Amino acid sequence: MSVSIEELVNKVGNLPPLPQAAQKALTLIRDPKSNMASISEVLEKDQILTSLILRMANSVYYGLTYKVSTVQQATVVLGQSTIQSIILAASVAPYLERPIPGYGLDRGELWRHSIGIAAGARVVAEPFGREIAEEAYHAGLLCDIGKLAFEFMLRNEKSNISKWKTMSFEDLEKKYFGVNHAELGAEIARRWRLADPIIAAINFHHDPKLAKEHSHIASAVHIADAAMMMMGIGVGIDGLQYELDEYAVNLMKFNMDKMDHLITRISDFINEAEMFIGLKA
Repeated sequence: MSVSIEELVNKVGNLPPLPQAAQKALTLIRDPKSNMASISEVLEKDQILTSLILRMANSVYYGLTYKVSTVQQATVVLGQSTIQSIILAASVAPYLERPIPGYGLDRGELWRHSIGIAAGARVVAEPFGREIAEEAYHAGLLCDIGKLAFEFMLRNEKSNISKWKTMSFEDLEKKYFGVNHAELGAEIARRWRLADPIIAAINFHHDPKLAKEHSHIASAVHIADAAMMMMGIGVGIDGLQYELDEYAVNLMKFNMDKMDHLITRISDFINEAEMFIGLKA
């Protein structure tokens, strides 16, 4: 059964564009001519983002001796990188947090899996510069967004679960629907007008060398995804087949000796993210 990307995007149903304030703030953050004052003005118009940003700036993590009471103060304390991460994480949390029965994921599992990949991708990419590390974070957060559309159709394929043990899930998606969740996720990111490196990394996070000039970002996401599989967080039916790509390991100068450290960093970040975004049970 071949399905067009347009049909699959429509299957997402209640997955609207990113909130207007979030989109505008992200655009300003990417603009080297913008400043924190203009970014703050946009964020102040969104109550949810304002609350999250103030909560994080006043957290014990930053250890300030004074209370931050305005978004403008908070943006100075947190910096553009952290503000960008908060915006994206908060914007997609309501969608990723819901149950995904087509992939065998309970409520909250895809969210934890995605935020863990984001954190891990940033750690893996850090030696290659701040910009690559931040783009890896954002691509990691959104790399599985395409599953939100696929899962409705996969609920009807449960009778074929034995096949999922002998074939990669990306190949099965391609076989049944003519497109895989990574390609679909890239199209959603494109419609959200995200940056090209993020779109490419989402598209090719299972085969990073195909991302070409964005291969470092895609490779970081791929390695972090593998780490999450090892941790058993958000491992649904598609986690039965997942191989660590040798190209990605070599490109990022990664080795299995670094995996324990990576997993520890990821675990700490998931706990922090759940606390700040407000999804912790």
